[in-house]
Amino acid sequence: MIRTVQASDIGRVRTVNEDSVWIGATRHGYTLGIIADGMGGHLAGDTASRLALETVRDILDQLQPDLPEAELKEALTAAIMEANNTVHREAQSDEKFHNMGTTIVAALLKGSAGYIGHIGDSRAYLIQNGEAKQLTEDHTLVNELFKNGQISLEELDNHPRRNVLTRALGTDTVVSADLASVTLAIGELLLLCSDGLSNYVSQEHLGKVAGINEISLEERAERLLQLALLAGGSDNISVAMLEHQGEAAVPETKEWER
Repeated sequence: MIRTVQASDIGRVRTVNEDSVWIGATRHGYTLGIIADGMGGHLAGDTASRLALETVRDILDQLQPDLPEAELKEALTAAIMEANNTVHREAQSDEKFHNMGTTIVAALLKGSAGYIGHIGDSRAYLIQNGEAKQLTEDHTLVNELFKNGQISLEELDNHPRRNVLTRALGTDTVVSADLASVTLAIGELLLLCSDGLSNYVSQEHLGKVAGINEISLEERAERLLQLALLAGGSDNISVAMLEHQGEAAVPETKEWER
């Protein structure tokens, strides 16, 4: 069974939650998790993330049962591309939405295997035995500087321009998404989050907390939100978790927003 949970918190500073998060089962039993972190200021960021999430969710909810893996990958890619078109059209149609955009990270699973698609710096981690392995690569200026050897690993987390994206959904007519395959063994967990969590909670602590099998997924999600809040909470915080708990991989979902 795939157990899932989602949680989101506005944080201690922001007046609007520009994150959108959804996780659950499609009508034909695929497990789908999506987090989008909007940008563009009050209303615009909220609108961008909501439109992106709703577009991807609505398209993938129409998927026919028992598709082969290759078609799942194509479907996830196509849904994200259509979300880009939707957000970009809305941004062009109304001055108050000018330059709005959003990150997105989405997981689509058939049973315990599937694909992750992402644009921006919202992340996916695989949690194994209390350790977190980052599955996505941030589309940010500082990550490019790091890959080119211009800044050190230590500078990566504290650089003043660490939130500058090199790729976002909805800001341009054409964008590409990174796709990666993922398979969950029994006891493993897929964690999706916005940078309001990953910027304030270390990878080590993400793995330790998300991997506490003795407590519920809801408690683990709550602890992660609290860690980000205690570290300052200056951004919206969102998390979605998908855990393979054995037997038939049928999705079961809990959710809340604070």
